[in-house]
Amino acid sequence: MDSSILTVNDLLNSLFFNHANRIAVHFPSRSFTYRELHKHANRVAHGLIKRGVKNNTRVALLLSNTPEYLVSELAIFFAGGTKVPLNNMLRESDILYILNDSDAEVLIVEEQFFPIIKNIQMELPKLKTIIGVGSEGKLPDQFISWETFQATEPESLIEVQTKPTDLSLILYTGGTTGKPKGVVHTHQGTVLTFLSIVLETNMKEDEKILLTTPLPHAAGLYLYAGLVKGAQIYIESKFDPENVLKHIEQNKITFLSAVPTTLYRLFDFMEGKEFDVTSIRTIQYGTAPITATRLRQGLEIFGQVFLQIYGLTETQSAATWLKKYDHRLDGDNLKVLQSCGKSTIMSRIKIVDESGNQVGPGVEGEIAVKALTNMVGYHKLSDKTSETIRDGWLHTGDVGVMDEKGYLYLLDRKKDMIISGGMNVYSSEVENVIQKHPDVRQVAVIGIPDQDWGEAVTAFIIPKNNQLNVEGIMKYCKNNLSKYKVPKSINIVEELPLTNYGKIDKKALRTPYWEMVDRKI
Repeated sequence: MDSSILTVNDLLNSLFFNHANRIAVHFPSRSFTYRELHKHANRVAHGLIKRGVKNNTRVALLLSNTPEYLVSELAIFFAGGTKVPLNNMLRESDILYILNDSDAEVLIVEEQFFPIIKNIQMELPKLKTIIGVGSEGKLPDQFISWETFQATEPESLIEVQTKPTDLSLILYTGGTTGKPKGVVHTHQGTVLTFLSIVLETNMKEDEKILLTTPLPHAAGLYLYAGLVKGAQIYIESKFDPENVLKHIEQNKITFLSAVPTTLYRLFDFMEGKEFDVTSIRTIQYGTAPITATRLRQGLEIFGQVFLQIYGLTETQSAATWLKKYDHRLDGDNLKVLQSCGKSTIMSRIKIVDESGNQVGPGVEGEIAVKALTNMVGYHKLSDKTSETIRDGWLHTGDVGVMDEKGYLYLLDRKKDMIISGGMNVYSSEVENVIQKHPDVRQVAVIGIPDQDWGEAVTAFIIPKNNQLNVEGIMKYCKNNLSKYKVPKSINIVEELPLTNYGKIDKKALRTPYWEMVDRKI
């Protein structure tokens, strides 16, 4: 083992020992000290090892923001396994694909998802153990109950020897072919991600962090950064503006992680009301910029506490930060607010042309990122990996421009992707589903600007006959797509614009919606 770089389990065991008597996390149902959390996770880790989990064994999680999710996640690291977190908004076919593609041998699943796993259980030949978190009476055959699995296991420390190059997690993201891609990260990259967040946000020991978005996503990274510092973390299952403000006032929250969509709802809820939010020191957001009008609202309410990030699943950590001092509304700074900031301590950014050559300030091109936290590749997709990572630089598929001061501006996407409410949606995934409808002749899906969602998934459909209607196709989409991929609006059209080569011209489709907006994403 290379002792010069900590692995995730090394880091966690150390911090749980150092912060043992402090409160670590608050869930609505109960709170845990660092010592209690460590003991619970050790028991589950012992149980995982008994069932064959060792270095790089894939363990999948299909749980909401519950204590069992966090305990299981920690236990996977302690046992040396590789975490495969499943988005709890995924449809059944995506869950089946991810479990098989990742080679998951163990699944820990919450009761609300039992019916899905029961339906696909016979199609999962590599899955050896299914641990069910829920009432005994609803536990399907061949599931092991959460209580039975770990209740009699020891709480003793497990010292599994992992290497910095071992796999810490595989994160699945949408794919242009309609199938999710597994993004592979190592212990080294994950440890550096936690440390990067601590450094870039200037996170402190007395931090009180509120997380209301799913832990398998970015919220989980801020959770671990907080644990590194010995902070207290409050975890809710969903965003509710009234509940967020209650937390801020009663628990003196200092750090809030959000997306613009949730911030706008918070601002709107507070309008005309009085709340004490003076404890807030940092509000981190990402996926899209805040408009100047909305930022003005936020600055009036919270002060200069905002941090924006730009990152991808493939970079794990943020590739850029727009810092607090950049979030101001004086005339000279209004342009900077349209950027996503500068490169981080652990990343470098460049803009390249079609041949991969770096271009100068003010010249548009593809954004490439070299970072200590970058993925090592796509799982089982070597061709896609070599296409994306070239000479150590990760080619993002995003189009941008950098100014003379190093601020990065996102302009468009080469990849056919929409970010709606903080979630990645590939247009092709939605199109592939809609195209299978018997009454659809042709379909194109784009993202259009939306004050609430950032981008709204929007479909344009040429029907085969008069049987097709908006209500029917919307119902079809809800039945066949994960919730966040369902179009917000559907347009029935007679024709779609075409390029000179006969392809659907999405640029022409997008132009009427984006022509008054500086950015195209």
